[in-house]
Amino acid sequence: MMKVEIKRILKKIKQYNTIVVARHISPDPDAIASQIALRDTIKLTYPKKNVYAVGTMVSKFKYYGYLDKIDETTFKDDALLIALDVPNKSRIDGVDQSAFKEMLKIDHHPSEEDFGECDWVDETSSSTCQMIIEFILESGLKLDRKIAENLYLGVVSDSDRFLISYTTDKTFDLVAKLIKKTQIDFTKLYPYLYERPYDEIKFHGYISENLEITENGFAHLYITPAILKKYNVDPATPSNMINDFSNIKDVYVWTFVTYDEKNDIYKVNIRSKGPVINETAALYGGGGHKYASGVRTNKKENIDKLLKALDEDCRKYKESLKDNV
Repeated sequence: MMKVEIKRILKKIKQYNTIVVARHISPDPDAIASQIALRDTIKLTYPKKNVYAVGTMVSKFKYYGYLDKIDETTFKDDALLIALDVPNKSRIDGVDQSAFKEMLKIDHHPSEEDFGECDWVDETSSSTCQMIIEFILESGLKLDRKIAENLYLGVVSDSDRFLISYTTDKTFDLVAKLIKKTQIDFTKLYPYLYERPYDEIKFHGYISENLEITENGFAHLYITPAILKKYNVDPATPSNMINDFSNIKDVYVWTFVTYDEKNDIYKVNIRSKGPVINETAALYGGGGHKYASGVRTNKKENIDKLLKALDEDCRKYKESLKDNV
């Protein structure tokens, strides 16, 4: 029996001739892979529809496919916007939201804002790509190898190779069905996620050498524009590396702070293997999952307060471990 949310979204897709698929700013593999996969499966199933995927392209993600340029003034109040992997409207990239007759979201983050009557939010999902796999398999939309490859990479990336706690038996079941249905050679896909220029390898070493770790088990590093320039990496690079530091013994929360000069904003990536961090992140304008969150702010004083609060979260968590011994 088709899930109610999937049934409603499929009905909307059938209803509209113009459909735009968007995602959050500064995309990660899950965001960009899910949106391109959803666009392509809709186009494959309904070739007469006008379906677009929009947003700023990131060169390192060019394997997933192209993005579209659109002119919203031609929509004539008859277009549907589907936003993926984004919990609030302010973080949707590359689209004029007022041009759409309806909008909805498909997302695995805790819900922060309603987009439309057909929103589908599943916090238990490892990734938005996992949700798109489920959507395609249940709805009967057409699937090809390239779509399947994109979706597989999105799941692997956002689940950190199936290591994060949001990975469930359902994750493995859906991925197994995807592989069986399309016969993709998933072992050949990993270089698209993990192969890096030597400059990034050296930058990875810099992070390892310079992480500050408190007695409470809180690791953090402020990465200056000068350091990014020295290692020839962009402001998004630290966020793509943060999961690499999950195995440091006696570290419960780890955080990278990067200052983006171009946009005059501090970007904070936070990960945890114990303390709940999204509630603390929310106090400073951020949010996300319990153990994977982020903050964006243009106030340096907020960064200092956030780091102190995260260190306190670690202290309380460390004390709770002693109590349970």
